[in-house]
Amino acid sequence: MNHDYSLTEIAEFLNAELRGDGSVRITGLNTLQDAAAGDLAFLANPKYASQLSGSSAEAVMLKAEQAEAFAGNCLILDNPYLGYAKITAWFTTVSCAVAGIHSSAVVHDSAEVEDDVYIGPNVVIDAGVKIASGCSISANSHVGSGSVLGQNCQIASNVSIYHDVVLGSGVTVHSGSVIGADGFGFAPKAEGGWQKIHQIGGVRIGNNVEIGACTTIDRGALAHTVIGNGVILDNHVQIAHNCVVGDNSALAAYSGLAGSANIGRNCILGGDACVVGHVTICDNVMLTARTLVTKNITEPGSYSSGSTPMMKTTDWRKNSVRIGQLNDMAHRLKKIENEK
Repeated sequence: MNHDYSLTEIAEFLNAELRGDGSVRITGLNTLQDAAAGDLAFLANPKYASQLSGSSAEAVMLKAEQAEAFAGNCLILDNPYLGYAKITAWFTTVSCAVAGIHSSAVVHDSAEVEDDVYIGPNVVIDAGVKIASGCSISANSHVGSGSVLGQNCQIASNVSIYHDVVLGSGVTVHSGSVIGADGFGFAPKAEGGWQKIHQIGGVRIGNNVEIGACTTIDRGALAHTVIGNGVILDNHVQIAHNCVVGDNSALAAYSGLAGSANIGRNCILGGDACVVGHVTICDNVMLTARTLVTKNITEPGSYSSGSTPMMKTTDWRKNSVRIGQLNDMAHRLKKIENEK
């Protein structure tokens, strides 16, 4: 697809202040360092400011206080990174599928599919499924019985959506993801072994959610597993049964929630951060990479946890408590030393 826009068109779309020649044509996006004629770049991180004066970009999105350091065309924004995020929609290389149902797809007679939906090769749509206007379901994906897709959902290839899963509008699910598989529910038998607990809840996903590749969201044991509006999940994220993830939270790759964990709104989980079962985290909490949360968090802020050498769990618990006391112990020791 050919991308060619005037700088004036882009400025109007972003509601940006234009300094320079609005008639120049923008044909691509690039970094400050690699940009060439026709490219639009952006400066969001101050550590790259040194690249500004030498950039060959046709125009740069930046803050007003940074514009003096660039002699070329500028788009002045309070948040250049957000401007860059918005304008990527004009330059995406993803092609839009043409509405229609591929001849190899299997759609149950009782399914309700709007006329402008795309259903790709080898897709299977089970009984009672409802698919709203503007949805696209790519090759080899499956939507289980009674599930509902809201408007403009984009389901990539090889996605499995089990039965009784409800997606809001504007949900994107990337390849290899599984939504609505059984939660890890088993009761130990007295004689040994395990009794399966059938998972009879579903999954409810809000509007404008993005689910990365190979991410899994398990169905609830009784009540539903719930993902709020605007949530973004990276690749390889695990959401166990009956978890709740609040609106606009973000979970990076390999992070995981054990059963019935409850994450508030506007939370951020760094890579490989994990939350044990039945723990509640309040709104506006950030967990840095590889943090393990074992108790409720009731105050907003950033939290981290470290690691110790492997040891017996009983010893690890004692040492973990001691690690949390080290700072106070150091202050007391310092006070004693100063009193000598």
